[in-house]
Amino acid sequence: MATIQSVTPKFSALIPLFVFVFTFLGVGIYQDDFYALPAPIAVIMGIIVAFILFEQSLSSKIETLLKGCGDDKIVTMCLIYLLAGAFAAITNETGSVDSIVNLGLDYIVIQYIYVGIFIISGFLSIATGTSVGAIVALAPIVVGFADKSSADLAILSGALLGGSMFGDNLSVISDTTIAATQSLGCKMSDKFKQNIKMAVPAALFTMALLIFQGLGLKSMETATVAYSYSVLKIMPYVLVIILSIMGVNVFVTLLLGVVSAGLLGIVYGDFTLLESTKIAYTGFTNMSEIFLLSLLTGGLAALVEKNGGIGFILIKIRRLIKNQRTAQYGIATLVGAINTAIANNTVSIIIAGPIAKTLNDEYHLDNKKTASILDIFACISQGLLPYGAQVLMILSFSKGRIDYLDLVFNSWYLLLLFVYTVLFISFKPLKA
Repeated sequence: MATIQSVTPKFSALIPLFVFVFTFLGVGIYQDDFYALPAPIAVIMGIIVAFILFEQSLSSKIETLLKGCGDDKIVTMCLIYLLAGAFAAITNETGSVDSIVNLGLDYIVIQYIYVGIFIISGFLSIATGTSVGAIVALAPIVVGFADKSSADLAILSGALLGGSMFGDNLSVISDTTIAATQSLGCKMSDKFKQNIKMAVPAALFTMALLIFQGLGLKSMETATVAYSYSVLKIMPYVLVIILSIMGVNVFVTLLLGVVSAGLLGIVYGDFTLLESTKIAYTGFTNMSEIFLLSLLTGGLAALVEKNGGIGFILIKIRRLIKNQRTAQYGIATLVGAINTAIANNTVSIIIAGPIAKTLNDEYHLDNKKTASILDIFACISQGLLPYGAQVLMILSFSKGRIDYLDLVFNSWYLLLLFVYTVLFISFKPLKA
């Protein structure tokens, strides 16, 4: 990619980026569905405008686009997506997700149902790398608990939302984690260790509040439900988490996860060896949208950068930045604002990533801390958006029994994560 400082910063270079954002946002508002228009198509609209607007020759613009798409960080990100998709598909086919859910539910008593849902959704989201997947799996169960007990649906839903966003933020196979670490050039294990310093205190405080809220609940009146699960089928998730914390290369970690899950499925008779390869390929195709989105956004960002768009943003941000702390606040505000506009935390990180990297290097910040800040504030923004997929999905499952304010004011984790992260940035000793 071109060096940001080597081109003349100008606002007009941002127009293709605005076309992408407002196309995605406009269709979402019009259709009342922010996933109605595939994001890669919206990016292509921005690329077309860039080709029309920018003055270089056609061959030069094509060369810049391809260099952006082929940037080593973008390609690395895309390959990780493929392995993550294969792992998710195979473990889903073996019934590992159901085992995680049922294992947790089998040990929960009603007084701890709120904190139990938070823990289960958190672990499920860490294991699968998706908050939406955790919500889809658990929302019907949450509604069922509220129907058959004295548990409050708003508190249960808030615990589900918070737990799923907690796991998504920390998961090593989450696309947001992949995007943040690749943008800042840091190891996933380093980002994970840094991230937990901010996420775990908020999670522990949340758990304490949820335990307190559940103390007055009465026992369920319905008969005890027997949940079936296999502890062994959870092991591929445990393996991936342990290897990631140990700092093992992400490709090796995910490959071992895929192989172990595949062997487990074959041994249990869930599928044959040949069928496992087809399932893995299905996992690849499940990641096609985020794969294409990352490639095309990388190309669009390269075009915008070469023509001075990124430089223009940096000039405006630098006027507000006085030191390392305000640089971190600037990065947090930038990614949060972008996510508010497009309601997609992964895309927000991809867009904000190059700017965050420049500010990180210029102000000598800790890249793993910057990656964590990127991921956390995209997570907070996404989790609190009334038109975000996670909120909309929970409200849909509730069928009008709770509204947006009921959900948000019971999402203790997201609110506490915001407060704690701001305090962490404000008072944590800075890197010399």
